[in-house]
Amino acid sequence: MTAAGTESTVARDLLAASERLMRQPAAAAGGTWPRAAALLARQALEVAVKTFWAYVAPGTDEAPMRAQLLCLEGWLPAPVARDAYQAWAALSRAAHHHAYELPPTADELAVWRRSVAKVLEATERVWGRG
Repeated sequence: MTAAGTESTVARDLLAASERLMRQPAAAAGGTWPRAAALLARQALEVAVKTFWAYVAPGTDEAPMRAQLLCLEGWLPAPVARDAYQAWAALSRAAHHHAYELPPTADELAVWRRSVAKVLEATERVWGRG
C-alpha cells in the first residue's frame, strides 16, 4: 500500500471530479456547474460513508443516509461526524435547483469539499486505507 491518500477510491475520484469542475467549468455546462460540483461532492461523501459502514457494521450501509450520518458520532471524532452531516445537508440543498435560490458559490463549495475530504480521510483510516 502506498502513502495515505495517494491511492484512488471511488469517493476520492468523485471529489476530484468536483474539484476539476470547480476549477474549469465546462462551457457547455453554462450556469449548472456549481450544482453539478455540489452533487459530485455529495456523492463522494455518501460513497465514503457507505463504504465505512459496510466495513465496520455491515447492514448499516442499507439505512437511509441521514441515519448513517447521525450514527457516525459514535465511531468518528465528533467534529468530523458533525461536519459530515452538515456538509451533506448543505450539499443536498445546493444540488437541487430551485427557481428562487442562487446556486452555491465557489467559496461555499470549497468549504464543503474540505469537510468531505476530512470525512474521507477519517473513514479510510478506520477501514485501512489511510
